Amino acid sequence: MSGRIERAGTIHVLTGCTAVGKTEWALRWAETHSGEIISCDSLLFYRGMDIGTAKPSPEERLRVPHHLIDIRDVGEPMNAALYASMARAAAEEIAARGRAILVVGGSGFYLRTFFAPVADEVHVPAELRSRVAAILEAGGLPAAIGELGRLNPGGLGGLDTANPRRVAGALGRCLASGRTLADLSEEFSRAVPPFAGWDVRLARLDRAGPGLEARIDGRVEAMLRSGLVGEVTRLLGMGLRSNPSAAGAIGYRETIEALEGRAPMAGLAAAIAKDTRALVKKQRTWFRTQLPPHGVVDASQPVDASRLFLR
Repeated sequence: MSGRIERAGTIHVLTGCTAVGKTEWALRWAETHSGEIISCDSLLFYRGMDIGTAKPSPEERLRVPHHLIDIRDVGEPMNAALYASMARAAAEEIAARGRAILVVGGSGFYLRTFFAPVADEVHVPAELRSRVAAILEAGGLPAAIGELGRLNPGGLGGLDTANPRRVAGALGRCLASGRTLADLSEEFSRAVPPFAGWDVRLARLDRAGPGLEARIDGRVEAMLRSGLVGEVTRLLGMGLRSNPSAAGAIGYRETIEALEGRAPMAGLAAAIAKDTRALVKKQRTWFRTQLPPHGVVDASQPVDASRLFLR
């Protein structure tokens, strides 16, 4: 055995920041190339999270088959390891039909699975997730960092300790595995990427500041007109709070704050737009620093979508 990994096929990955226009570009590319779309958006997994996520409409999903949308109830957790397994199964099914594969989304944690090993192979049981949540609720981020430090006497390495989600995830993995972050990192460095053997081609959409600003404002207004507040109210009754990633997503967390009286309802649109702009800034930095070299396409220009992945 040589250990050589045979090429399995080609996967096209289209990413870009929130509100840049990925959906329409993806539909045009998939229609041109007889393709099917695999979602790489961390919120489109959830049934009922439709308005606040700008989920592709039923009409758009009739134009092109979509995968990994509406596959979880809002209270069910999702992680990169599970996503990679599902995405690979979907890719293999699409390839077997002789169709082109297009992955679309801007969620970095899940995008990374197409280019690198999965970082969260460790299964964290529900009781440990609850324990971590209780630590955060009782003592905030400092308490979680303190507990993480106790379990990692050699230090926390490059962990972003200002990010509660990253700290909570790291603490959960350490508690579940009984190992340090350094040990888990060493194991991760030897792992095989989920899509080893696939030819993964990447392109990114972007827009200049004023154009994207206008799209963000228009998107927020459309969400509120379409009933975002009602959607969040329904989801809270379906267990939204039990899923910190979903409840903390932009559009949802601001609406929850307004519904609970911690922020003025009259300022909801401005709050969502402000937080969306901050997210876009973070996304752009992440795309530039964490993804492999890739082409960037100006989404505001009338470029033929069929040429997105030309080398």
